[in-house]
Amino acid sequence: MTKTIIRRYSLAFKKQVVAEYEAGASTYRLKQRYGIGSNQTVGRWVRQYGREGMRVKLMVIQKPEEQERVKQLEGHIAELEQLVAQLSLDKFMLECTLAVAEEQLGHEVKKKTTTKSPSKPRRSELKRGGGPR
Repeated sequence: MTKTIIRRYSLAFKKQVVAEYEAGASTYRLKQRYGIGSNQTVGRWVRQYGREGMRVKLMVIQKPEEQERVKQLEGHIAELEQLVAQLSLDKFMLECTLAVAEEQLGHEVKKKTTTKSPSKPRRSELKRGGGPR
């Protein structure tokens, strides 16, 4: 029966590997030199302990129509964020106004807990001849 080997690296060791990476060594070379499990392990250490992060930068290449669509979506997101902020302020103002009104009236203003949509009348109301009131 073979035992699984679990490696634990000290903080000093991790920082040494990161320093070598920052000095120009590749993740592959460091992995080979020190017997580290994978390139991702070294990359994770660089993100955690490095001063400048990984040397690799992600570059996204898109067609012009894709770029335009991304700009449109970003603009739409910005509009929605502004709308959410305005609605939050409006809600806060209404809640404050309600609190002041309750304080001045001396009692709690009844709040509806459920809202019915004023769409179509129910079948039972149509049979009785009544509609929405």
